[in-house]
Amino acid sequence: MLLHIIARGKIGRSPEADLVDRYVKRLTMPHKITEMPDRGGKLPPVGPGTVTVMLDEKGKQLGSMDFARRIEGWRDAGMRECRFLIGAADGFDDAERANADLLIAFGAMTWPHMLARAMLAEQLWRACSILSNHPYHREG
Repeated sequence: MLLHIIARGKIGRSPEADLVDRYVKRLTMPHKITEMPDRGGKLPPVGPGTVTVMLDEKGKQLGSMDFARRIEGWRDAGMRECRFLIGAADGFDDAERANADLLIAFGAMTWPHMLARAMLAEQLWRACSILSNHPYHREG
């Protein structure tokens, strides 16, 4: 299953970009990052077998194990792509939220969208580690 991060804004050369690179290089599942302008532009077409996860302040706060198990469930159900949408500074509207299969939040605080991209990359790497029974992840 392809892990596809679709993010508004250009990350360029920045400390956040270095963090994203650090974690996506460690992913053991196929992955792709698509950057979009802050406004406008069309999302890549949604093919069959795609699940859409939106990072949104109104989303569920999942633990790393639960996040990994959801990815595992989608993968094992034959989903071909799991796309993770990160909005621009103003986030998403209600119509966009309604099209997502899952809304997730990284806590109740507001995070800059570039930092959210780095946090997502780390959690995807952590999920891959959990699913491969790597001893790094410690829960409790």
